[in-house]
Amino acid sequence: MADRRNVPDDWATANKATWDERVAIHLKADAYDLTPLREGRATLHPIERADIGDVAGLKIAHLQCHFGRDSLTLAQQGADVVGLDFSPKAVELARALAEELDLSPRAQFVEADLYDAPDALARFGQFDLVFITWGAVGWLPDLPRWAGIVAGLLKPGGRLYLAEGHPAAMVFDDETMALPDGRPGYLAPYFDRKTWKDDAPRDYTGDFPTLQAGHEYWFDHTLSDILNAIIGAGLTLECFNEHDSVPWPLFSCLTPTGDGMYGWPDKRWLPLSFSLFAHR
Repeated sequence: MADRRNVPDDWATANKATWDERVAIHLKADAYDLTPLREGRATLHPIERADIGDVAGLKIAHLQCHFGRDSLTLAQQGADVVGLDFSPKAVELARALAEELDLSPRAQFVEADLYDAPDALARFGQFDLVFITWGAVGWLPDLPRWAGIVAGLLKPGGRLYLAEGHPAAMVFDDETMALPDGRPGYLAPYFDRKTWKDDAPRDYTGDFPTLQAGHEYWFDHTLSDILNAIIGAGLTLECFNEHDSVPWPLFSCLTPTGDGMYGWPDKRWLPLSFSLFAHR
């Protein structure tokens, strides 16, 4: 398991500041287009759609929900959803959207740090599904604690659904380490489990604006770190799938594949994402 003895004291405060700033950026970004949601035809990305299927009647906790676009999509499809995020600006917008779309109280939102979720969500009871997707676990330094929180939120028989960028892809980078043919080059050894500090963070959507918030932190985890945390929390792994696409332009050489996904332009060099189910 990754060694986190040198986690910076300001990691949560710094990251919250950048995610507060991202709210306004993402409202203007094509990747977060709210038109389908407002027209009642929103869907999840194709990986989640294929994995999850019908959610009608499920009670879902959506952790690290940002401003709740996917939470609201699940609610439109018949689930009762509680979204949790640490950004007050994101939660404020999520609540406003729920009111606008007439989805309250089917979609409710709680402002709290992920590690405070047991207390913050206690009044809602236990859930059928904990839903966590895309760029979530890398912001967290302590995966065993995260997995224990997930397990505690689930009712007996309840399930975790996780869809994430693949840790193997995070070894590479094409911003500073691009190869002559445009493919990404090596950035960091897989097993180093680095804590990254970005002093001039840029957003990952369309025009990649530089954020003004100062700095943020990212924590590399291996695939075994993630799986062992889940298993160690007492959850049983049901299925694990690797995918050759991801819902953001992780590398500049990736090309749109439809439905908001990006994939390799030629050969399927390595997995870009994974998804899994585990149950309590």
